[in-house]
Amino acid sequence: MKKALAIVTLSTLLSACAGVTPSNNDAKDSAAATGATPADPHATATAASPDPLKTRKLATRAMPVKPPEEHLPAVPLTKEILFKVLSSEIAFQRGNWQSAYVTLLGAAQQTRDPRLARRAAEMALSAKQASEALVAIRLWRELAPDSEEATQYYLGFIMLSNNLAEAKPILEKRLQDAPPQARGVMMLQIQRLLARAQDKAGAFTLLEQLVTPYTAMSEAHLALAQEAFSIGNTMRAQEEAHIALNLKPDSELAILTSAQVASDNTEVERILTDFLKKYPGSREVRVAYARTLIDQKQYEKARSQFEILLKNDKQDVTTLLALGLLNAQIGDSFAAERYLTGYLDQLSKHPDESRDSTQALLILAQIASDRNDTDTALKWLAQVEPGDAYLDAQLRRAQLLSKRGDLDGARRVLAEIETNGEREKTQVTQVEAQLLREANRPQEAFKVLETALKAQPDNADLLYDYAMAAEKLDNLTAMETALRKLIAIAPENQQAYNALGYSLAERNIRLPEALSLIQKALSLAPQDPFIVDSMGWIQYRMGNLDEAETRLRTAYSLLPDPEIAVHLGEVLWVKGQKTDAQKLWREVHQKDPQNDALKSTLARLRATL
Repeated sequence: MKKALAIVTLSTLLSACAGVTPSNNDAKDSAAATGATPADPHATATAASPDPLKTRKLATRAMPVKPPEEHLPAVPLTKEILFKVLSSEIAFQRGNWQSAYVTLLGAAQQTRDPRLARRAAEMALSAKQASEALVAIRLWRELAPDSEEATQYYLGFIMLSNNLAEAKPILEKRLQDAPPQARGVMMLQIQRLLARAQDKAGAFTLLEQLVTPYTAMSEAHLALAQEAFSIGNTMRAQEEAHIALNLKPDSELAILTSAQVASDNTEVERILTDFLKKYPGSREVRVAYARTLIDQKQYEKARSQFEILLKNDKQDVTTLLALGLLNAQIGDSFAAERYLTGYLDQLSKHPDESRDSTQALLILAQIASDRNDTDTALKWLAQVEPGDAYLDAQLRRAQLLSKRGDLDGARRVLAEIETNGEREKTQVTQVEAQLLREANRPQEAFKVLETALKAQPDNADLLYDYAMAAEKLDNLTAMETALRKLIAIAPENQQAYNALGYSLAERNIRLPEALSLIQKALSLAPQDPFIVDSMGWIQYRMGNLDEAETRLRTAYSLLPDPEIAVHLGEVLWVKGQKTDAQKLWREVHQKDPQNDALKSTLARLRATL
């Protein structure tokens, strides 16, 4: 499962956990309203940030208010007004936003029609002119004081200015007019709005003033805690979270906020586990606890928490996905496969455009591939739809087909890929050449790369692969020409210097030049084990056996690669340390019985294992 584990990252586990929705109304409404997002190392204990549109919809459910009808002035559409409107639109289409804006703003002031002010604001926004946009938005709101859209734009722009006092009366009235059952959500929404203000200290002061009449409500202190935390005042955030929890001990949002602002991970874990002992059915807090465990790489314990969640809802797709990812991370491929297939089954029964099956399909394909079940792996990969992972899925399909002997089928898959840009074309070419090399068809691999290079003559990746293909065919002229060009294009490409230097050393020719090239490569990447190996090999070719042994032992300690071991073994053999050499070679033979470098070395030295 090593390859599968590479797919499952910490971020994907956390994002999977973030999708679990809370079960009680407290967390559902309040968490969505606040959108509290972790900002510190142990903030994974909080709920995920909600989508802003979702928040607005939720607020609408909390306060079902019919939007007032817009009262428009009874102004006749004269030729003069019509001319101004049309001329401003024509000017705007021609790129003269300023003339269009001034004309339309003047018409709005003349007619007192909010629609014209709104259009003037749109023009300024399109031209990225914030100051002019705010002028038009102020007029729009003045002309349509009951327009929720105008008020939202107005408040949003005020947050970007340094005059928060303008917003205070509007926000005060909103809190006063809100029904008691919706006022808590309103306070949390206001905190989210103020969090976008440039004047952070002023925003916190304004929030304190706004919630002062409502300090008996837990949400008032949660809003203050969130705002204090966002400006780095952790002590105040902890105080306010503590007050909120005392006012409402069973509040999921209060406990999540307390965990968010806690001083360290140990405290986060204590807060969440204590709450779960009292309220074991708290779904959102259990998810937060699982996220904290994942953050601390305690995957077994996190898995246990998600298994508890699954008992309460065996068809929850997010829990199924989280368990699939966790088990893949742990290395339990059987469990990972069971949960991920369950996740895909639920998606097929209940399609959801907001959920992506790609990650599950890729991991399932890797699990099947690891047990040599190529047909099943291909089945999963074939289901990956166009998107970010589509190209990788097709490349893996081709590799699997080639592995089972269907090289022609693999090449057909590659030929059918609709690439997007030079980078993707290069990837497809590289994979095709690789498959041909693995099938012992080096001449065809060379031709594929040669053809691609004609279309992209300065592509560094293709130049390097072409050079290596030429080297396999012992076409030293083509190899050197390509590598010299690569060095000219990318003078910091250490692999180009190393490849050319090593090829010369391997052929035991132009050794001083080879040494110079490898030294340059080593100066660019002193810890690269293959470049250190090249330095050891050139020292061996030049007769510096002690230096060669030192370099090769260093390379082998950095990376116990078979080819490095073969090189080190040869140096030891020549130095008379034949037992040590044979020991190294036997290790290589056990790992790779068909290793070509070992075979040729043993034959050349007339050595045995």
